[in-house]
Amino acid sequence: MKKGLGEIERLLFAYVGMTGRLAVRSGDLLIPLQLTPTSERNLLSRLAKAGWIARVRRGLYLVPSRLPLGGKWSPDEVLALNTLMEDSDGRYQICGPNAFNRYGFDQQIPTRLYAYNDKLSGSSRIGSVELALIKVDRNRLGDTEEVTTSEGWKAVYSSRVRTLFDAVYDWSRFNSLPRAYGWIRSELSRRRIDAPRLVETTLKYGDKGAIRRIGALLDREGVEAKLLRKLESAAPQTSSLIPWIPTLPKRGTVNRRWGVVINGDA
Repeated sequence: MKKGLGEIERLLFAYVGMTGRLAVRSGDLLIPLQLTPTSERNLLSRLAKAGWIARVRRGLYLVPSRLPLGGKWSPDEVLALNTLMEDSDGRYQICGPNAFNRYGFDQQIPTRLYAYNDKLSGSSRIGSVELALIKVDRNRLGDTEEVTTSEGWKAVYSSRVRTLFDAVYDWSRFNSLPRAYGWIRSELSRRRIDAPRLVETTLKYGDKGAIRRIGALLDREGVEAKLLRKLESAAPQTSSLIPWIPTLPKRGTVNRRWGVVINGDA
């Protein structure tokens, strides 16, 4: 595409600025810009390829509120995620590395935005925003908090407790064990979370592996017996053992109560 904007491109941005639109769909420009479907499609495609607007999916584009400086523009990552999920009529919560960073567990800034959701799976790119979409059953969504970003967008994050739980439950996806054990210990000692809430979240969203690992951790931390019994009843004793740290060989002290091989010092 040529470096400058032509008349029709300028008309599009003038129309967007006047109407306050954040997104344009196929058909939106036919009447106000007097375009045919083909010319509208070509216009949006050219602008997206040139980086002036961002393609969400075929027929749906995010547009800047003003002409981008330098001729390149990419949407805020939360705006991109919100637009995609609203278009899909889906629910989401930002999770994993992004939530680890938000709550101060990990200082590394992720290059992708991770989100549990009930509609889409896989990777998606909107402008320069990389999304890692993790489809889960709707009943696995929840325990969230709403955050307003510096740009003014509403973002839904997994709560602090849910994030810690997911670091144990979804360890293979997020590469979060054994670090998560240290995070949980620290948050308990600083009273940023409490054991009853962690147990409640674990029982609601956990599988037997997560329940047993978190049970073993809380047992080692001296949590009151009635909370441990709740976890124990949800993960009855078994002769099948799981490793405390899944990435290490399953050799170490056996905790029979939880069916966990303590194979590291985490």
